[in-house]
Amino acid sequence: MTRDPPAVRRAALHARHDPWTATSLAALFEVVAQEFPHRPLVMTAAETATYGTMLDRSRRIAAMLAASGVSAGDHVSILLPNGIAFVAVTLAIARLGAVAVPLNFNLQRDELAYVIGQSDARALIAIDGFRGRDYIADLAVILPPAFPVFVDGAAGHPHRWQNLRDCSRHAPCDGTIAARPDDLSGIIYTSGTSGMPKGVMLTHDMVLRTAYASAYTRAFEDGRRLAFAAPMYHVHGLVECLVAALFVGGAVIPQDRFDATGLLALAVRHQANEISGVPTLTEALLGAAREHGFECPSLTCIFSTGGMHRPNIWQEFRDVLNAPEIVTGYGMTETTASTTCTLPEEPVARVINSNGRCKDAGAAARPGNPWLAVYKVVHSGTGADVEAGVDGELLVRGPGVTRGYYNKPDETADAFTADGWLRVGDIGRIDADGYLTLVGRLNDLYRCGGETVMPREVEALLETHEQVHQAHVVGLPDDRMGEVGCACIVATDPPPQSETLVALCESRLARFKVPRHMLFFDAADIPLTPTGRARKFQLAAMARERLAKGG
Repeated sequence: MTRDPPAVRRAALHARHDPWTATSLAALFEVVAQEFPHRPLVMTAAETATYGTMLDRSRRIAAMLAASGVSAGDHVSILLPNGIAFVAVTLAIARLGAVAVPLNFNLQRDELAYVIGQSDARALIAIDGFRGRDYIADLAVILPPAFPVFVDGAAGHPHRWQNLRDCSRHAPCDGTIAARPDDLSGIIYTSGTSGMPKGVMLTHDMVLRTAYASAYTRAFEDGRRLAFAAPMYHVHGLVECLVAALFVGGAVIPQDRFDATGLLALAVRHQANEISGVPTLTEALLGAAREHGFECPSLTCIFSTGGMHRPNIWQEFRDVLNAPEIVTGYGMTETTASTTCTLPEEPVARVINSNGRCKDAGAAARPGNPWLAVYKVVHSGTGADVEAGVDGELLVRGPGVTRGYYNKPDETADAFTADGWLRVGDIGRIDADGYLTLVGRLNDLYRCGGETVMPREVEALLETHEQVHQAHVVGLPDDRMGEVGCACIVATDPPPQSETLVALCESRLARFKVPRHMLFFDAADIPLTPTGRARKFQLAAMARERLAKGG
C-alpha cells in the first residue's frame, strides 16, 4: 500500500485547519458531520455508525436531556462502556454546554456514589448491565428518588428512570450549541495507583487543541481509523483517539473490553490505520499475533504510550505486526493527554531511548507558544533545576495543563509549585535536544539501606531476559534495611529460575538495587489501573501476603 510520507500528511492537516478557530467539541463535530455524513465514525464488532447517524442521535439525546431539565453548566455522569452510545452521549452533553463526567465502570457501589456526589452530577446516563454486573441494583441504592437517570439497555429499571433508547421519540434539537471554547468540557477522574479519585477539569479548548496536536504529531491521513481498547472515560480513548479522529473525518474502532485476538480481528475487519494502547496491552497484541498470525495491509502506525517499554518491543511491532511507523509519547489526565511524542519518521532509537519531545501544536498553537505544555526537571528534594540529561522530578506547565481538581482546593494547591508548575509525580530526564525519558514514578521509589532505588531501572533489566514478559518491582518493609525490593514477574511457562534473575541483577546493578524476593504471577493477576499501569500499592500488598504464606 502506498502511503504519503508523514511530512506530506502533516502539511495537508495543517492546511485544513489553519488558521485555527477556537471552538467547542460539539461545534467541531457539527462541521465534520455536515462535511462527511456518510463516513463511518464508530465501528464496533456489532455495528457501524456514520457521522450523519451520530449527528441525528446526539441531537435527539440532547433534546431528551433538555426535556428533563439538563442545561448549560450542569454536570452529567456517564456510566457506559466504549461504543456508539458513549460517543453519542458525549456529543449530546457537549451540545447542551453541559459538563461530561465519565465514570469508570469498574468502580464498586460506594466508589460510584463518591464520584457522582463529589462531582455534583445533575443527572446520570448508565448501562443496565455489563460484564455480568447488574448496575441497576447499585444505582437504585445510591441515587436519591428524584435524580434523573437514563438507562441504555433492555433490562428492567425503576419506573422513574427513562430508557435512553427512547431518544428516538424526541425531535432532534436544532443546530444551536451552547458550549464556548473556555467552558468546562469534562471532569475526568484519575485512575491513579493510590488514594481517592480526583476530578481533573478540562475545557473544550484544551481538549481540541491537544487532540489536534496528537493528530498533527502522528501525521494522520484523511479518514484515519484507530483501533483501541483504552476506555473512553479516560483521555487516551477520548482525546488521543475519538477527538483526534474528528480532525481528519476519521473513525474509531473501540473495543469495550480488551481481548488481544479480538482487537486484532477488529483492526483487520475495519481496515484500521492505527492500533494504540499501553505497554501491557501492546505486549498482549504481540503475543496474539505470534500465535494466530496477523495481516492488516491498511495498518500504518502502532502508538504505544503510557509507560516504559522493553527496548526490543519496537522492532517486534514492525516484525510481528508489520507496522511501518511506531510512535510513543508521555502525558497524563492533568495535561489533557500526551504532551510529548516521537515522530513516525524518526529512527527507532528515539522510541527506544525516549518518550519524545514536546508536541508541536501546529495550527492549534497559541500565539508565541508552539507547545501546549513544556517540562523541566528539578531536584526532588530542593526543587532546584538540574542539568540536561540528569534524572529528577518532572514539572509541567502550559495552556494544556488543568487548572486543578474539581472541589479539591487542598489537593490542587499541593499539586502546583508556587510559580505555577504542576508536579506530575514522575522521575525523568530531558536531554540537550529536548527529548524526555521517563524513569519511573516518584511514589514508586523506595530506600534500601538508606539508598534510593528506582524500580523502573530494575524492571527494565529484568525484562531483557527472554523468559520475562513483565517485571514490576515494589519496595517491602524490612527490619534491617528499611525496605527491600520484591520483583513481581510475569514469565513464560515454565518460568526462569529465581536464582537466574537474581544473578542477572547482581551482574549489572549495585547490591542495594538487587531485589531480595522474586515472585511469579499470571498476567491476569497483576492489578491494573484502567489505563494499563500496575497498581503498585495493591501489588505490594499481594506480595506481602504471598511471602507471609511462604511465597
